[in-house]
Amino acid sequence: MTTTPLMPHAPAAVSPGLSRRWERERRAIADALRSERIKLATVRSNRVLFGLTVVVDALAAYATSKLVTDEVLTVSQVFVYPAVFTAVFAAIAGVLAITSEAQHGTLAATFIAQPRRRYVILAKAILTAGVGIAFGTAGMLAAALGAATGGLALGRPSDLALTGGYALLYTGAAATFGLGLGLLVHHSAGAVSGLLVWWFVAENLLRTFTPPTIGRYLPFDAGYRMLGVGSDFDTPEILAATLHRSQYALVFTAYSLLTLVAGTVVLSRRDVA
Repeated sequence: MTTTPLMPHAPAAVSPGLSRRWERERRAIADALRSERIKLATVRSNRVLFGLTVVVDALAAYATSKLVTDEVLTVSQVFVYPAVFTAVFAAIAGVLAITSEAQHGTLAATFIAQPRRRYVILAKAILTAGVGIAFGTAGMLAAALGAATGGLALGRPSDLALTGGYALLYTGAAATFGLGLGLLVHHSAGAVSGLLVWWFVAENLLRTFTPPTIGRYLPFDAGYRMLGVGSDFDTPEILAATLHRSQYALVFTAYSLLTLVAGTVVLSRRDVA
């Protein structure tokens, strides 16, 4: 009786059809990224918002260093104080990344060139988040320079890395939130107005009239609190309900992703003229 020695199984080869499909997917995403990068680089509003970020953050940090005299501040603290302005500008840039195309009639042409809308939205989401991170980086550098010009000492360098990382997540997620809102609304003025009214009016009212255990989950308040600031004027009840910075980061990121997903679903079912 003879036996056949057991031979190890050869690894299963990827089918040519599946390999070609992956290659088409990769090329489609790369083409969408290239197209959206060109659009973002040539839109004038992005350059204006970027310039405002640098100027406003530098002036805000400088003013803080000069006007706050009842406590000892350092650059490692103040460099993220103006991040809320950066996040606002990043969110507006996210809104305009889609609404400007929708209002000028170029979105339809984009979808004709790439009928699979998910590729276009994925490319916009990646690059818009990158714009938010770029705004955050420039804003923090400008704020640090403004604070140092105002005479503040550096402080603990270890705080710069941790808080800076949270700040970049904050501005990147804010831009993503803006993109999702733009996908839902499709109108620049309406989306930006609604964003600002909710951010600076509605949330402040809700924080005043709702229990702290609910108010701590408001999106933009949670986003700013992930930086470890914003608690100087809180009541003891609010302080008792405060979440950890990582939890605030999770809350704000979840809002941003949910808004983006909702906008994607709505756009996929909407006719674009």
